[in-house]
Amino acid sequence: MATITLIVRQKNATLVHPLAVHIHYCTYPSSSTDYLEKDKDMADKKSILVIGVQPTLMDFSHPDYAAYPGMDATKVLAGLKASEDSLTDRGYDVHMCLTDFGKTAEAVVRDQLKQKRFDCIVIGAGIRTIAGSFLLFEKLINVVHAHAPQAKLCFNTGPTDTVEAVQRWL
Repeated sequence: MATITLIVRQKNATLVHPLAVHIHYCTYPSSSTDYLEKDKDMADKKSILVIGVQPTLMDFSHPDYAAYPGMDATKVLAGLKASEDSLTDRGYDVHMCLTDFGKTAEAVVRDQLKQKRFDCIVIGAGIRTIAGSFLLFEKLINVVHAHAPQAKLCFNTGPTDTVEAVQRWL
């Protein structure tokens, strides 16, 4: 048992109350140090949120995607998975956030940002470089700014250089 003194200041008086409190410690059994290591690892990992449009919603035949000849949803998904795996292998805690073109995108990103504090946020080229996604990009930048002002922002040029984009800032 420990005693803590509570001091309450009011207009014309200061009240001092000694409080007896029990202090509880949460410990792992000494034979279970793997839990401690896992907790330490999670605390040390930088968290990354990768925001992009769900590739299956993209029309790669549209002129907006002319800069990406031969690209399709399967290739984008494979690139995203490879980037996620590569970042994870480098010790990052990676979360993918794939949205639609605007109907729910802001809410989806906002919900992700409320669930966890992110150290770095990648906004993908599929949002940022496509002319038809300009307003979506602007809206998402403002959602990120409002809900994750501490996060570094970085941008990739496609699904294959996300690791480099993150490493520029972390």
